[in-house]
Amino acid sequence: MSSWPAPLRRGDRVQLAAASSALQADALERLEGGIAVLESWGLQVDRHPQPLRRWGHLAGTDPERLSDLRSQAPLLACLRGGWGAARLLEQPGLFGPGSGGRWLLGYSDVTSLLWARQAAGFQGGIHGPMLTSLAAEPSWSQERLRHLLFGEPLPALAGTPWVSGVAEGPVLVGNLTVATHLLGTPHLPELRGAVLVLEDIGEAPYRLDRMLTHWRLCGALQQLAGIGFGSFSGCNNDDDANDSWRAVLQERTSDLGIPVLADLPVGHEPGNAALALGQRVRLDANRAELAVLQA
Repeated sequence: MSSWPAPLRRGDRVQLAAASSALQADALERLEGGIAVLESWGLQVDRHPQPLRRWGHLAGTDPERLSDLRSQAPLLACLRGGWGAARLLEQPGLFGPGSGGRWLLGYSDVTSLLWARQAAGFQGGIHGPMLTSLAAEPSWSQERLRHLLFGEPLPALAGTPWVSGVAEGPVLVGNLTVATHLLGTPHLPELRGAVLVLEDIGEAPYRLDRMLTHWRLCGALQQLAGIGFGSFSGCNNDDDANDSWRAVLQERTSDLGIPVLADLPVGHEPGNAALALGQRVRLDANRAELAVLQA
C-alpha cells in the first residue's frame, strides 16, 4: 500500500471529475453550491471545462472521462454518480504513479474507482458526498468531510446494533450493487479482516437478497471482521410490509458470527458521513458505534 496523501491546506487545488453519468442542466446550481462549500474551506476549485459533457447516457467518452482522473491536484472530487465509472477500469494506466498522493472523493457509482484504487494499493479514497450533493448535506456532515481532508479527528458514527460484538479492521465502504459487480475481478480490495459498510438505493428486497446471497456463495461475507449498513433508500416492497430491506439484510448476515451494525449515516440520503477506505476502524455493536482509530 502507498502512504496516505498529505492533509489538505488552505490554498490547495481541487479538480473536478465527471466519471459516470452525464450531468443534467438543472444540477448546475447544486454543483455550484458544492464548489462554494469547498471554497469556503479555503480550497481553490478548478471549474470543470465541460460540466454538461455528454456521450449517450455517459458524461463523455471513456477517454474523456478517463482524462478527468489524470489529475495532479491534491483532491479529485466527482460531480455525480449514476453509471459509467466501472468502464474506466478497463483502461490501461488508470492509476499511474502518484495516484496515492491525492484524495479521491465520491460514492455510489464511484465505488468502482474507490475500490479499484484501494485494490491497486493506493490510499486516499473517500466515500463521501459528490459535488452536486455536498451543499445539501447537514452541517455536521460537511464538517466531517472537512475534518477528514484536513487531517483532524473524526467523531464516531452512531448506528443500530443487529448482532453484538466488537470488530477492528480497515474499513471498506461502498454501494452494494456496484461492489457486487466487482466480485471475481482484480479490482476487489482485500476483504479478509475488513469492516465492510454497504448502502444502496432503489433496489427491491429480492435483489438485495440475490446480491448478498452471491456474496455468501463466493465466501466473501465470511472473510469479514464486521459489517455495517447505511441507508437503503427506496428499497422496500410497498406491496408487502413484511418484505423489507431490513429483514433481508438481517437474515443474510445474522449467522456469520461477526458484529453487525445498521442505520449508519452513510448513503444516498443527506447525512452521508465521509469515511476513508483503508482507515482502521472499530465497529462496536455493543456500544452501537463505528469509530475511526487512525487518521
